[in-house]
Amino acid sequence: MKIILLLAIKIYWAIFPKDKRRKCIFRLSCSKHVYQVTKQEGLLEGLKALKYRYENCRKGYHIFENHINGSKMMILPNGQLLGENEIASRFLALVSKN
Repeated sequence: MKIILLLAIKIYWAIFPKDKRRKCIFRLSCSKHVYQVTKQEGLLEGLKALKYRYENCRKGYHIFENHINGSKMMILPNGQLLGENEIASRFLALVSKN
Protein backbone atom coordinates (compact mmCIF):
# COMPACT_ATOMS: atom_id res chain seq x y z
CA MET A 1 0.00 0.00 0.00
CA LYS A 2 2.86 2.42 0.66
CA ILE A 3 3.75 2.09 -3.02
CA ILE A 4 0.41 3.70 -3.92
CA LEU A 5 1.13 6.79 -1.81
CA LEU A 6 4.67 7.06 -3.17
CA LEU A 7 3.35 6.68 -6.72
CA ALA A 8 0.66 9.34 -6.11
CA ILE A 9 3.35 11.79 -4.98
CA LYS A 10 5.52 11.02 -8.02
CA ILE A 11 2.51 11.57 -10.30
CA TYR A 12 1.86 14.89 -8.54
CA TRP A 13 5.47 15.90 -9.18
CA ALA A 14 5.18 14.88 -12.84
CA ILE A 15 1.86 16.62 -13.51
CA PHE A 16 2.44 19.88 -11.66
CA PRO A 17 5.65 21.76 -12.44
CA LYS A 18 7.51 23.00 -9.37
CA ASP A 19 6.68 26.65 -10.12
CA LYS A 20 2.91 25.88 -10.32
CA ARG A 21 2.68 24.05 -6.98
CA ARG A 22 1.34 25.69 -3.86
CA LYS A 23 4.19 27.27 -1.91
CA CYS A 24 4.91 25.41 1.31
CA ILE A 25 5.68 27.24 4.56
CA PHE A 26 8.13 24.53 5.60
CA ARG A 27 11.75 24.41 4.43
CA LEU A 28 11.26 20.85 3.13
CA SER A 29 8.17 20.85 0.90
CA CYS A 30 5.14 18.93 2.07
CA SER A 31 5.28 16.41 -0.77
CA LYS A 32 9.01 15.74 -0.26
CA HIS A 33 8.51 15.37 3.49
CA VAL A 34 5.61 12.92 3.11
CA TYR A 35 7.53 10.99 0.42
CA GLN A 36 10.60 10.62 2.66
CA VAL A 37 8.60 9.62 5.74
CA THR A 38 6.56 7.08 3.76
CA LYS A 39 9.64 5.58 2.14
CA GLN A 40 11.57 5.31 5.41
CA GLU A 41 8.84 4.53 7.96
CA GLY A 42 5.93 3.06 6.01
CA LEU A 43 2.39 3.89 4.96
CA LEU A 44 0.90 4.64 8.37
CA GLU A 45 3.61 7.14 9.30
CA GLY A 46 3.40 8.64 5.79
CA LEU A 47 -0.34 9.19 6.19
CA LYS A 48 0.24 10.78 9.60
CA ALA A 49 2.82 13.11 8.05
CA LEU A 50 0.39 13.96 5.24
CA LYS A 51 -2.37 14.78 7.74
CA TYR A 52 -0.04 16.91 9.87
CA ARG A 53 1.24 18.88 6.88
CA TYR A 54 -2.25 19.32 5.40
CA GLU A 55 -3.57 20.71 8.68
CA ASN A 56 -0.63 23.05 9.27
CA CYS A 57 0.59 24.17 5.83
CA ARG A 58 -2.15 26.72 5.33
CA LYS A 59 -3.28 30.09 6.59
CA GLY A 60 -3.29 30.65 10.29
CA TYR A 61 0.45 30.66 10.97
CA HIS A 62 2.30 33.64 12.44
CA ILE A 63 5.98 34.49 12.01
CA PHE A 64 7.77 36.64 14.54
CA GLU A 65 11.24 37.50 15.75
CA ASN A 66 12.23 36.14 19.13
CA HIS A 67 13.55 39.24 20.91
CA ILE A 68 15.56 37.18 23.38
CA ASN A 69 17.91 35.61 20.84
CA GLY A 70 16.96 37.37 17.56
CA SER A 71 15.85 34.18 15.80
CA LYS A 72 12.74 33.94 13.65
CA MET A 73 9.97 31.62 14.81
CA MET A 74 6.64 30.46 13.44
CA ILE A 75 3.50 29.46 15.30
CA LEU A 76 1.43 26.90 13.40
CA PRO A 77 -2.37 26.68 13.54
CA ASN A 78 -2.04 23.79 16.03
CA GLY A 79 0.06 25.97 18.37
CA GLN A 80 3.41 24.29 17.63
CA LEU A 81 6.49 26.52 17.42
CA LEU A 82 8.97 26.10 14.56
CA GLY A 83 12.50 27.45 14.49
CA GLU A 84 14.34 29.07 11.57
CA ASN A 85 15.74 25.72 10.43
CA GLU A 86 12.22 24.48 9.60
CA ILE A 87 10.72 27.62 8.02
CA ALA A 88 10.96 28.21 4.25
CA SER A 89 13.63 30.83 3.51
CA ARG A 90 11.24 33.10 1.57
CA PHE A 91 9.18 33.58 4.75
CA LEU A 92 12.29 34.41 6.77
CA ALA A 93 13.15 37.07 4.18
CA LEU A 94 9.69 38.63 4.62
CA VAL A 95 10.15 38.87 8.39
CA SER A 96 13.57 40.50 7.95
CA LYS A 97 12.05 43.25 5.78
CA ASN A 98 9.47 44.23 8.40
